[in-house]
Amino acid sequence: MPLPDPVTLLDELEPVLGERGSEPVALAGGITNRNYRVVMGGEDYVLRICGKDTAVLGIDRDAECQATVAAARIGVGPEVVAYRPDLEVLVTRWVEGRPATPEELRRSPALEQVAAALRAVHGGPALDARFDAFALVEDYRDEILARAGSAPSGFEEAAAGAARIAVALTGPDHEPVPCHNDLLPANFLHAGDRIRIVDWEYAGMGDRFFDLGNLAVNNGFAATDEERLVAAYFGEPPAPRRLAALRLMRIMSDFREAMWGAVQDVVSELDFDYAAYRDEHFERLLAAVRAPDFDRSLADAAAA
Repeated sequence: MPLPDPVTLLDELEPVLGERGSEPVALAGGITNRNYRVVMGGEDYVLRICGKDTAVLGIDRDAECQATVAAARIGVGPEVVAYRPDLEVLVTRWVEGRPATPEELRRSPALEQVAAALRAVHGGPALDARFDAFALVEDYRDEILARAGSAPSGFEEAAAGAARIAVALTGPDHEPVPCHNDLLPANFLHAGDRIRIVDWEYAGMGDRFFDLGNLAVNNGFAATDEERLVAAYFGEPPAPRRLAALRLMRIMSDFREAMWGAVQDVVSELDFDYAAYRDEHFERLLAAVRAPDFDRSLADAAAA
């Protein structure tokens, strides 16, 4: 079934948002949902139409709304103006700004601004949803099998590496906190003198180091960039165990992305090469698991 027509949905939303002032304009970049910029009642908004079968991706739309509201209250995310779960629609206020680039996110002052934003998010109110990358990759595998697919090549080797990572990451630093869990460059906006974070659909209570590792791997952080990120986030020189935790979670981020691509390849109706996305992330994560640095990171992360 195709995604709903945005104009039809806007007609439903007119009693809340006001009369439609323009035709909806599709926003580029979405590979799960469809997003549109719309003018309603003289105000600018973003209309998100949820993609097909997104619950199988671990997305909880109520939690997405809850996390977006929480992020807006601390000045990190866009304001929620309407949420219609019956229509599978979320409307947020348009944030004037431009997408960040990976190069910018690796440099000052953006790196420090992002570290401060994530620290604020992680210190915010608890969310009703849970995000566990270790369980999620297995859920994705099970969903693929249930749809008569087969586990991707490399899954078992990656899963063995993930099991070793899970054992190493223990202690107070890894207590669950509210996390974004999808820190792609397109989800950061330069808005005046600060960075805003959008797209909270994978938000849930998880390990802060997944956010830090996800940020690092998605934006091409080098070792020195990782050190600056951990120092800015914790406000002190980076301890080897924390750097190791970030680097191990880079692997888990790629594992999640690889399996996300694999399950999307069997459920999504959007025009996107999910198989290539899957293969790219499997290649990178397996190279990391096979590298000599992997055992060193496990030992450093587990050190008291």
